[in-house]
Amino acid sequence: MKNYIKGLLILTGIVFASCEDVIDVDVNNAEPRLVIEASLDWEKGTAGNAQTIKLSMSSPYFSTDEDTSVSGATVTVTNTNSGAIFNFVDENNGSYTIDNFVPVIGDTYHLDVSYNGENYEATETLMSVSDINTITQSIEGGFDDELLEVNVYFDDPVDEENYYLIRYYEDGDLFPYFEDISDEFVNGNEIHDFFEKDDDEDNGEAAFQPGDVVDIELYGISEQYYNYMRLLIEQYYSGGDPFSSNSALIRGNCINPTNPEQYAFGYFRLTQVNVTSYTFE
Repeated sequence: MKNYIKGLLILTGIVFASCEDVIDVDVNNAEPRLVIEASLDWEKGTAGNAQTIKLSMSSPYFSTDEDTSVSGATVTVTNTNSGAIFNFVDENNGSYTIDNFVPVIGDTYHLDVSYNGENYEATETLMSVSDINTITQSIEGGFDDELLEVNVYFDDPVDEENYYLIRYYEDGDLFPYFEDISDEFVNGNEIHDFFEKDDDEDNGEAAFQPGDVVDIELYGISEQYYNYMRLLIEQYYSGGDPFSSNSALIRGNCINPTNPEQYAFGYFRLTQVNVTSYTFE
């Protein structure tokens, strides 16, 4: 009887093994499109002169070994208030750099990118950001009373609209966490934001423990960039939710004025940013 059962199990395994087929899924691929990563961030306490803009081409979702960096483009940024023109140097690896950029709070800047016979442009205003008052830790103010969370406090200026982006990241995490904030209901008050993590094997994340270090970046951003990031964040964190709306194409502010349908992916932003970190006790 034992030999019979053993033979039946072996036969069953052979049958199931023979039923494995490789299924090729045809995925629609769009034509490659220019991707502009133009984040000119002025870290508080620095001159902000060194800046980098990255250019690449979009690629199929499952393509991981293709070099998509773009060289040979002309990249300039113009301060439309002063007329100063900043020419970014092609490093021949997709990066375009400059070491004499002059950031001015409240001034408007215009990006021009010329590549492969097409011209792309975008306009943004450099926004200021408040200083961070304090950073603390707790276990009672978050979603789970058993998890450590980090708390960030900063003052919102009175009598003006302000928008913020906060980036949290612990070394080793797969992705950073972003939080978008408007002062619509807290204008002129101290703003409090917190971040906690739960164990997540899919993302390789673990709850905060004493000794962990979390990097924190607080950005002052424009209203249009706030609206852009809010949509991206909502779509990202609603992934896998069967009740969420279908994802929609979110376009940045990089347009092609002579060929509108040949717009670029990405965004041109200018921000002032507080960069710090916190070590859990």
